[in-house]
Amino acid sequence: MRKIDNGRIFRIIDANLNRTKEGLRVCEDVARFIFDNRKVTAEYKKVRHALATLAKACGKNTKSLIVYREIEKDVGRRSTSLEFRRESARDIFYANSQRVKESIRVLEEFTKLTNPKRAEGFKRLRYRIYALEKDIVKKF
Repeated sequence: MRKIDNGRIFRIIDANLNRTKEGLRVCEDVARFIFDNRKVTAEYKKVRHALATLAKACGKNTKSLIVYREIEKDVGRRSTSLEFRRESARDIFYANSQRVKESIRVLEEFTKLTNPKRAEGFKRLRYRIYALEKDIVKKF
């Protein structure tokens, strides 16, 4: 089996931290500006802060991960046509909620290689997102 260097793993972690933060911000804004829901908005914000804390606990913060970024070489950076098909705020929320859950799962898996104790923290965040998603979906 070929050993993958940590630089490649940190590249995956960087991409998924960014993806997660972006998706969380969209979901938070739906809760805040569309539903005026203070409680769910605050919960999304807490999740964003917990994500940053977990990233630091893994020995890398988002600033130190930037060195692993290879935007020009990224073979998957092109958008798909599905990304431009949104018909409602619900579609936007749902797409971003899926993005968040998937990205956190990737973080959970790859953190097992760099700091296994932190993988459990990402798993807990994922379950918090499941609950927040349910709260918002009920409101649509």
